[in-house]
Amino acid sequence: MSHLITLATCNLNQWALDFEGNRDRILESIRIAKSENARLRVGPELEITGYGCLDHFLEDDLYLHSWEMYASIISNPETHGILLDIGMPVLHKNVRYNCRMLSLDGEILFIRPKIWLANDGNYREMRFFTPWMKPSVVETFVLPPIIAKITHQRTVPFGDAVINTLDTCIGAETCEELFTPQSPHIAMSLDGVEIFTNSSGSHHELRKLNTRMELIMGATRRCGGVYLYANQRGCDGDRLYYDGCALIAINGKVVAQGSQFSLKDVEVVTATVDLEEVRSHRAAIMSRGLQSSLSTVKFERVTVEKELAVMSDRFDPKLAPTPERSIRYHLPEEEIAMGPACWLWDYLRRCNGTGYFIPLSGGIDSCATATIVFSMCRIVYKEIVDDGNDIVLQDCRRICRMGDSWIPENPEAICSKIFHTCYMGTSNSSKETRDRAKQLAERIGAYHVDLNMDTVVTSIVSLFEVATGKKPIFKIFGGSQIENLALQNIQARLRMLLSYLFAQLLPWVRSIKNSGGLLVLGSSNVDECLRGYLTKYDCSSADLNPIGAIAKKDLKKFIGYAAKEFDMPILIDFLDATPTAELEPITKDYVQSDEVDMGMTYDELGVFGYYRKVEKCGPYGMYLKLLHEWTPKLTPRQVAEKVKRFFFFYAVNRHKQTILTPSYHAENYSPDDNRFDLRPFLINPRFPWASKKIDKIVEQYENPDSTKELDVMTVE
Repeated sequence: MSHLITLATCNLNQWALDFEGNRDRILESIRIAKSENARLRVGPELEITGYGCLDHFLEDDLYLHSWEMYASIISNPETHGILLDIGMPVLHKNVRYNCRMLSLDGEILFIRPKIWLANDGNYREMRFFTPWMKPSVVETFVLPPIIAKITHQRTVPFGDAVINTLDTCIGAETCEELFTPQSPHIAMSLDGVEIFTNSSGSHHELRKLNTRMELIMGATRRCGGVYLYANQRGCDGDRLYYDGCALIAINGKVVAQGSQFSLKDVEVVTATVDLEEVRSHRAAIMSRGLQSSLSTVKFERVTVEKELAVMSDRFDPKLAPTPERSIRYHLPEEEIAMGPACWLWDYLRRCNGTGYFIPLSGGIDSCATATIVFSMCRIVYKEIVDDGNDIVLQDCRRICRMGDSWIPENPEAICSKIFHTCYMGTSNSSKETRDRAKQLAERIGAYHVDLNMDTVVTSIVSLFEVATGKKPIFKIFGGSQIENLALQNIQARLRMLLSYLFAQLLPWVRSIKNSGGLLVLGSSNVDECLRGYLTKYDCSSADLNPIGAIAKKDLKKFIGYAAKEFDMPILIDFLDATPTAELEPITKDYVQSDEVDMGMTYDELGVFGYYRKVEKCGPYGMYLKLLHEWTPKLTPRQVAEKVKRFFFFYAVNRHKQTILTPSYHAENYSPDDNRFDLRPFLINPRFPWASKKIDKIVEQYENPDSTKELDVMTVE
């Protein structure tokens, strides 16, 4: 016997506070789900408002507008005939909750508030919402008049309930609840719930998708059941990119998976599942039966007097269970090629921008940023030409300031309209970097300017000399370290000034009609930001930074991938070049090197960043871990010196993190001070107590017979 039911989940590219746009995308997803004969449609978390409203969630207007949009959805006859699970914020007894609205045929069945809120890393949900701390408890919610007139209901259940139809049982959980040790779906499954919905606002991070998939697979394999995962997709106005990947799984098997990166505003994923598989799977596990019979958690049922499944006595030869499929994962270098690119496109089209500008140095970081912009153009071109996406075509015509008949011939044609680059050389710059920058710009079709700014640098130095009577000179010519640093910073900061000048005026130079200024892109990678190896208010200060949370080693992998995948052999020259800022004079005996300047390698910075942020290590804890990892290759004293050096420069440069350009969040050890990495920016860089403890361990290694102990009560 079979018990078939078609279900739908979706990826929606919602935008914070775009109430009407969000509503229309919800309506479109419902239409598509119904066209596929789905009986249940699940959408992303807070899909009516957009997930990333942040402190706008504290405004009463937002709750009013949410109800207005919800009213227009459930009053629309096109939304009837399918069970809807829609996300929006709700005020109940003057308390704000992150809720799921479950309805059928224009009638609200119940409102399910989120129980466990995401409140770490990038998330601060408890700043806006209160968790529902009453598991399996249901209260009465008084509907606003605008809704009561439509549904002819005065009150509806509010709380931790489930839906009983005539043929199955459905329960909802929301995003973070899947990641908690005691997820709601466990108790729901033991109480007979067969279909679980999960509505998420889960962001992309390199190598993160497998964690999400493993949790879903483990949940349905262990508990049995059908799991519908919906997610937000795109840039909804902040640093995060929500990566979609809507999913339908049954008993630990994936039967449908949406795309992880795409420019489609609405993507609906459907599958037909056999509920008899769930029942058979569960009945075969004796221990599960025992736990179910002993479970004390019983959920209130909201009854729906309808069947959702197609019963065996209504056999449809065209309807069959969707077969199992393997999970699709992207390599990290593919994720870099697609995630930041889609984020940049969303930002550009939603801010009604003219395009992007970057100071192209000829180094690997600005090269990677430029290649991501070109990847964006490739994705846009594919969406237009291969997929026939009219929305993307209209956005592309508007951004490129082209007419209604224009269709790009290739990605380079798009790039030539919206991407501008500039090599800002000085006497310290090499011919190799200048040539690489020019060749890369030509290959991707960017509008390129090549300039030498020595006269501007000289004017600034001369102005200082006139004002003070002193002329700073580089260290290599006999100057002091402070003179050397000041002369480098002049060049770096002038590049920021010139970047914004060119970003504002290049569209005017090119006679682009009805255009504003360009958005300036920064190109400091996560390791340099962590170490503070950048000049404050130099060309790392920009409007957006696509690589600000991507490690140098991952950028190198991306460039290697793009060289082959994008047919860009010029990128190999960037990979082979020694990373250098080119801010000091080049002589036959000296060429400035980033890793020498920093006193540590990029690979070491990646390790330091991981232990500092992810493993939550201070200097002493990090030393103990690295002591085991890096010895005997390094001596205990060498490990100690490296750890101390890292924490010193991290601490003295911490103030730079307060003004970092908003970056695409891709790495879990990002030092972004704005919300992700909350640490003070005035710290004793010597970490004296931790240093003493480290020194004691070094002494014990070097003098095993020493009996001296560090007096924990002594502060010198």
